[in-house]
Amino acid sequence: MAKERTKIEDYAFLSDTQTGALVSRDGCVDWLCFPRFDSPACFASLLGDTRNGHWRFFPEEEVVETRRRYRGDSLILETEIETKSGAVRLIDFMPPRGENPDIIRIVEGLRGKVQIQMELIIRFDYGQIVPWVRKCHEGLEAIAGPDGLILRTPVETRGEDLTTVAEFAVGEGERVPFVLTWFASHKDPPRPIHFEHALQDTERYWRAWSNQFQGQGRWRDAVMRSLLVLKGLTYAPTGGLVAAATTSLPEQIGGPRNWDYRYCWLRDATFALLSLLRAGYRQEAEGWREWLLRAVAGSPAQMQIMYGVRGERRLDEAEVPWLSGYEKSAPVRIGNAASKQFQLDVYGEVLATMFEADCAGIKMQEPDWALMVHLMKFLESNWQKPDEGIWEVRGGRKNFTHSKMMAWVAFDCAVKLVEECGCAAGEHHSRWRKVREQIHREVCERGYNSKRKAFTQFYGSDALDASLLTMPLVGFLPATDERVRNTIEAIERELMEDGFVVRYRPEECGVDGLPGREGVFIPCSFWLVACWHLLDRKKEARELFERLLDVRNDLGLLSEEYDPRDKRQLGNFPQAFSHVALLGAARILGGDQETATQQ
Repeated sequence: MAKERTKIEDYAFLSDTQTGALVSRDGCVDWLCFPRFDSPACFASLLGDTRNGHWRFFPEEEVVETRRRYRGDSLILETEIETKSGAVRLIDFMPPRGENPDIIRIVEGLRGKVQIQMELIIRFDYGQIVPWVRKCHEGLEAIAGPDGLILRTPVETRGEDLTTVAEFAVGEGERVPFVLTWFASHKDPPRPIHFEHALQDTERYWRAWSNQFQGQGRWRDAVMRSLLVLKGLTYAPTGGLVAAATTSLPEQIGGPRNWDYRYCWLRDATFALLSLLRAGYRQEAEGWREWLLRAVAGSPAQMQIMYGVRGERRLDEAEVPWLSGYEKSAPVRIGNAASKQFQLDVYGEVLATMFEADCAGIKMQEPDWALMVHLMKFLESNWQKPDEGIWEVRGGRKNFTHSKMMAWVAFDCAVKLVEECGCAAGEHHSRWRKVREQIHREVCERGYNSKRKAFTQFYGSDALDASLLTMPLVGFLPATDERVRNTIEAIERELMEDGFVVRYRPEECGVDGLPGREGVFIPCSFWLVACWHLLDRKKEARELFERLLDVRNDLGLLSEEYDPRDKRQLGNFPQAFSHVALLGAARILGGDQETATQQ
């Protein structure tokens, strides 16, 4: 039975808070990296074809209907498949774990008797390496290089054309388990786990975590699902948080804007952990702060905009030529050259999170104060320099207005940490206040284009940039300020497509450095929701928010971008930044209008 290409939004996300998998609507695992988010994939058909590895179950007869859902507030996926002969439920999950990750799939009979086929194609190193396969240690082992996988199931399997296959029948009330476990190939596989116990433990884990959130209201389910995505993108051993679970899902189908997002951007991580903190998840915020201290240790001049999940700095970018790309969108990239960029805004985001964490009771200690002072000393000498900006342009550095504004946020929060939180850096206080005032004055003078009647992308530019919608959200100027209002209205007129907001017009600004176009960047539209609400355009804000919720897939997941013409999601998936922006907009619509940070 041939497998059709799955749209990005038709995937479900599984996670054990150390790595993640994508499962298609018809129950095929097309993407899985073991043992970490940024490890080479052993199932990579998402970015190639079936020969690059996948794992699927399908009935022998025609499927009448498929339905799916997450079990309650968890990342346990249930896919129900109806045929003329009966119905089965496929239960997919990844138990939160220690050293050895598992993906467990249970085929449960619901009605009648259904003949099921399994197809398992393991290809290590992003779909390139065919492993040695043998029956050993109570299972089917596949080994190549440093990686080993073992499949344990009561079903008899066999090899056909470098593929592991099986056929079995499932009757009503029967449950047939398949447990796939990674292990380091120089070691023996771990002992078998009982699938029922693992399911109970996983459900208990997610229930305990989600029960910490006490929020209610109109959008409670959307908020809870976004929080679960953020938790699922967290690398539990270190507290780091990846921007997305995938690499190289395109911003334009067939285009070259394909990037690896399986790393910890300071920007995305700070906003994500801030969202979790506001929802009551202190442990994640504390873990992130410890991760940050370790990752940026050393000279502030060497602070990167992103790191590996354990704080790795070398994220060299390379292309994977044997993968054709999602819907032929080449090249497929691993690593990310943007890790070497200079981006001023990350200083503002890091300091804003430190300030809010301190206000929430996670008090700064001596190492935190020392880090803050070092970062601010560096920023004092470097905030006037051009940078690559929030959008990580590859067309040369500019004096981006958003970057300067976020440098102001850094000094504003540093001052507040001294004035309001008793931070032990008082000798720097008056100097930081002066720099804060200097930056504010410069942004208002050089960032505002009186001809365009708007703050523009960079000093002296005529181009608009949706990142400037965050100006009232970070407290730089109120939304009612004439210059801010003018900017919001200009972005409405010129950067909206089919009711959604694009980041900027690449053909107009000349800084992009890349060919092709992209979809609308989902967070920008959520920022507009917040701005409209602050301008008392509450009905429009709610309507746009509801339209954005409709962009989510049936499981409540969002990628990075959306193509309103083709009505499909684009970019890496699921995307932390999109879910963070959803949480920020929901918070403002819900009546909490603090402006301490961007969200």
